[in-house]
Amino acid sequence: MPVVKTAFFKPIFAIAFIFMLSFSITLWAQEESSTDNHPVTFDENATAESLGLEPFEYKPSFSPDFFPLYPWDHLYDWASRYQTMEDAIAGIADCGFNMAGFVDPEHVALCEKKKLACIVRIKLNPETLKTISEEEMEQIVVEAIESTKDNEYVLGYYLMDEPGSYYFAGLGKAVAAIKKHAPGKLAYINLFPGYASTIGADAVSQLGTHSFTEYLERFVQEVKPQFISYDNYMTEYSDDMHNKERAAQYYNDLLEIRRIALKYDLPFWNITGCTRIQETSAPPSVARLAFQAYSTLGAGGKGLGWFTYYPLSWVYAPMNEEGKRTIIWQYLRDINEQTKTLGLLMKDYVSTGVYFTDPTPTPNLPTLPGTIVQSVEQTASMRNAIPEIPPIMVGEFQTNDKETSAVMLVNCDLDHPAKVKLNLVADYQSIQIVSPIDGTLFDYDRDYGYWLLPGHGALFLLK
Repeated sequence: MPVVKTAFFKPIFAIAFIFMLSFSITLWAQEESSTDNHPVTFDENATAESLGLEPFEYKPSFSPDFFPLYPWDHLYDWASRYQTMEDAIAGIADCGFNMAGFVDPEHVALCEKKKLACIVRIKLNPETLKTISEEEMEQIVVEAIESTKDNEYVLGYYLMDEPGSYYFAGLGKAVAAIKKHAPGKLAYINLFPGYASTIGADAVSQLGTHSFTEYLERFVQEVKPQFISYDNYMTEYSDDMHNKERAAQYYNDLLEIRRIALKYDLPFWNITGCTRIQETSAPPSVARLAFQAYSTLGAGGKGLGWFTYYPLSWVYAPMNEEGKRTIIWQYLRDINEQTKTLGLLMKDYVSTGVYFTDPTPTPNLPTLPGTIVQSVEQTASMRNAIPEIPPIMVGEFQTNDKETSAVMLVNCDLDHPAKVKLNLVADYQSIQIVSPIDGTLFDYDRDYGYWLLPGHGALFLLK
């Protein structure tokens, strides 16, 4: 096993800490009760306009249409344990990614050679974020970005992973400095999931707030980010969504992130799992990988990251200890290609609603009818040999000109396929399904319906 360097690793200690705190139902109960009767710490009437938010958009000349897709890996530290940086970046490109993850300035040329965007790290001391002045932060940022700020392959700059709210003031200064000195570049910050500990749930609160909503609102209002990114690994921790209480945390976070992102007109990115993090979990399956990608798209996500490409202290990753590709690498490449194809097409669509068939996969999720889909008929077996009825997630979308509507159906059952038939609120002259392989369109058979593989989805265009 490689030695884990916790200084640059998405800290294994921190992840272990989340495991211990967040998997107990007792903690979730504490979190829920802790949201009652506490003072509001954010402006409930704030808007994107009042905060002066600037949503991030990346249109490089080498790829004008761009859906961010990357391995959540600190390549400058992790890749060298298994491969040369050149081999690492070439392999990432082969795997269907269009971003290389996090690199140092000297690696940008390698990314450019393979036409991969990248995020360059800025070395920040978390503790200094609590007291740093604007002038001091500007000096750090200016020195860190000097050699790369004009390179279009540099999508942005990595600042911090999973900050508590006590770091928001300093991070706000860092974001402002990047906007000022590297306009058009992203200030990258990735947030905790909703199952991190809250005030009242533990003596040391990871979020530093009484609830996940408070954490998200304060992040937007205090940091003034260009996007919202978060991670959630409950597809694995729930045993592929069989543990309903843990599965609920995946859906709840996804919908709350979507709500806040829409409220403030910001894109959101989801960080999901492509390796086995817990020894008691099964390895990633095609269905698990597909579900994480398609549910992100179905909720209107505009970027997707995978944790992690390299095994580190774990196993069943896309790359093994010898720096060789595993079968999971092959599965991941296929899902990446589907995600890019559909993500590029959907980037100009606005998410207008997310619904679920009844019964929902976990309690308290919004149910149909929506504004486009009245209902969905579904079955796992046309011969009634499988009693389970696969739950379906329904994402509704419209283009800004409202000329075209779209619907993403996602099979939330990771074990069974689902034959689905759409019942729409209005009569559409044309209903076509988008091929996730190459983006071509084919007509939807309204009488027969369409099969969704376990965890997979389909995009329907309606005119």
